[in-house]
Amino acid sequence: METLIPIYKEAILDLDEKAVSDIEAMICNMEKEKNELIQKVASLSADIASKKDNYIHLQADFDNFRKRFEKDRLTFTSKTQLDLIESLLPLVDNFERAKQQNRPETEKEKNIATSYQGIYKQFVETMRSLRVAVIGTVGKPFDPSLHEAIAREESLEFKEGIIVQEIRRGFLLGDRILRPAKVKVSAGPGRYKATTTSEKSIGQPTATAGLDESSLPNR
Repeated sequence: METLIPIYKEAILDLDEKAVSDIEAMICNMEKEKNELIQKVASLSADIASKKDNYIHLQADFDNFRKRFEKDRLTFTSKTQLDLIESLLPLVDNFERAKQQNRPETEKEKNIATSYQGIYKQFVETMRSLRVAVIGTVGKPFDPSLHEAIAREESLEFKEGIIVQEIRRGFLLGDRILRPAKVKVSAGPGRYKATTTSEKSIGQPTATAGLDESSLPNR
């Protein structure tokens, strides 16, 4: 447009109406094209801003989806692990029961007992790797969040409220209770005299029963 201005002035001075008219028409067309370009730029800018906003929202939605997916995955993994461990608890009971009743006498029976202990050791190591721990019982204060009292009995050995016997072992998975321990709780000395010995049963499983070298951690 700057190149047309001198020509436009010269045409006016020369009174060349046709040239003036042609130049004015060219200027109008250029103004029209400029306005159209301005509108296109404005439209493209708005479109870019809209797409950028959509991208930000899409990115936020994706991040939320990823977080939900990870949370669901962890929940599913934990639930699967919990179900697996709970299904193994009766097996632990059977191992413990068999160990207590096992009294090998012959060489063959001793070999079988040794094989049994090896299998049980591997089983306990697996449970330990899954963060399974035994709930402490005998000699510990009764805790209703960890223990289930099935009876109270008088005792000189233990103060009132102290667990005197474990009936069924309890387990934890990390800080989560898999199964409370069933126990008998001391009611104190009661009618017993100071010279009377405790009537605590002998041979019942305690919180540390099991293979010495591979027992589950106690809490």
